[in-house]
Order: sequence, then structure tokens, then C-alpha cells
Amino acid sequence: MVCFETYPLLYFRSFMAKRSNNNKRPPKNRLKKLLRKAPSWALGIGGILIAAIYAAIFYYFFVGQFGLRWQAFYGDASYPNEYSIQGIDISHHQGEINWTKLQSATIGDNPIRFIIIKATEGADFLDENFNDNFYNARENGFIRGAYHYFKPNTPALLQAKYFLKQVHLEPGDLPPVLDIEEKGNLTAAQLKKAALTWLHTVEKKYGVKPIIYTNYKFKLQYLSDKDFNDYPYWIAHYYVKELKYKGKWKFWQHTDYGSLPGINGKVDFNVYNGSMYDLKKFTISKKEEVETE
Repeated sequence: MVCFETYPLLYFRSFMAKRSNNNKRPPKNRLKKLLRKAPSWALGIGGILIAAIYAAIFYYFFVGQFGLRWQAFYGDASYPNEYSIQGIDISHHQGEINWTKLQSATIGDNPIRFIIIKATEGADFLDENFNDNFYNARENGFIRGAYHYFKPNTPALLQAKYFLKQVHLEPGDLPPVLDIEEKGNLTAAQLKKAALTWLHTVEKKYGVKPIIYTNYKFKLQYLSDKDFNDYPYWIAHYYVKELKYKGKWKFWQHTDYGSLPGINGKVDFNVYNGSMYDLKKFTISKKEEVETE
């Protein structure tokens, strides 16, 4: 027995069934018929376009960056190819270095001209290999530099004083380097004040503006204030054919995947934006040592 209340339900089901039949996809053979009717040249062009799209996607996601990565790994001189003044930066992560081998190493056809060495971090950390690396770099004929890794949650003045206590740059060395790539718990304004405190304190000691090392995105986000415009920049931007940063810069760290004789494992590759004459002129001179401890 069917009660009165079921009639609307039966009607609704019948209506939906008809609608569903009307919305069914056309049979697969209809698509086949359309493809048979299409001219062969149109099918050929369509196939080429599909292949090109797949190739572009594959290159972008899987080949492009890794291709540049392998170029850097093998020291390909064509990456980047418009800079002849090559250098590296090192720390305890590179372990004990064979300086005799490194002295004759090249990146492509270009010898290594400069080495920037990690010195300090925060207000109480001295890189365990700094003193040996700093001494050997000069003894083996490299232009050397020293950098401090900035810890934003440690007072900037204490960090600057610790760097000056541990690092004694000499004429012919590169200006001191502030490596700043962490914001920590600071606001943008607090970070700016802290960075300038370190920079001004160290600048007062050596009479030259320190180099600021940072990555491309951090520079744009936190160090674009006009108060930083006069400082020389060392920009880290990996696996690109050219540095996208449009401001003035001195050094470009273009890969962290370099390989050289004398160094076990990977090492950062850098280029200098200028000639060898410019690089030597950029170093600290005797008259710039304006203050002593």
C-alpha cells in the first residue's frame, strides 16, 4: 500500500532521473568521431602544443634550477659568466682546508681572489677554525675578510664589541662584514636600530663602512630603509642566471653548492662586481685605521 505522502516523492525521483539522463556526457565514440573529422595538420599542431607545454613545465620545475646547481657544482665558468673576480666564504663547516691545493684551484679559468671567513656569532661564539683560516688565507695570497653572524635577540652593542675583540683586520683586508638574515622576535624598527648599532660601532673602529651580507628577500623586506643605502652589499641569491636585486652591490653569493680542490664537501661561491683593481682599492688602507682598543 502506498500512502498519499509518497506521491510527491515518486514524482521528484522521476523528474531527477530524466534530468540526470539529459545531463549525461556524450558517448566516447562522439569524441572519436570529432577527432576523425579534424584535419591532420590541426592534430599535429595540437600535439606539438601539448608537448611544448609539458616540456616547459618539466624544465621549470625539474631542470632549470638543478641545471644551474650542477653548473655551480662543477665550477662552470659560464655561471655566472660576466664576472671574473671569484671568491669563496668558509667556516668550520668546511673542516680542515688543504691550502696548497686551494691556492691553485680555479672556478672555470679564474683563480680564487678573495676568501671571507666566519669569525663570530652573537656575543660569545668564535668559529673554531677562524684563527687558522684567517692566518692561512693571507699567507696563501688571498684577499681575506671576516664576518659576524648577527643574532637579533642578543644586544647589538655586545655583539659588535665581541667581534672587535676577536677580529683584528689589517690593511689589505676587506671591510668587516655583518651577516644579517634573521629577524628573531624584533619588530622591523627594532631590527633596524640593532643593525645600525652594530654597523656604527664597527665603522667607528675601522673608519670604513662595513659590508652587509643578507639574502635577496631579506634585503627587500627589512633593509630597504635609506639609512642602509650607503653600505656596500653582499647579496645571497642562488641558482639564478643574474642577480635580480637592482640596487648597488659589491658581492654576489650565487651558490652554496660549489666544489673545489682542498675543501671537503660543499662551499659557497661568490663573485665581485668589479675589477681586481677595484677589489684592492676596496680593502682597508692604513689611513682608515682611526681608532685602537
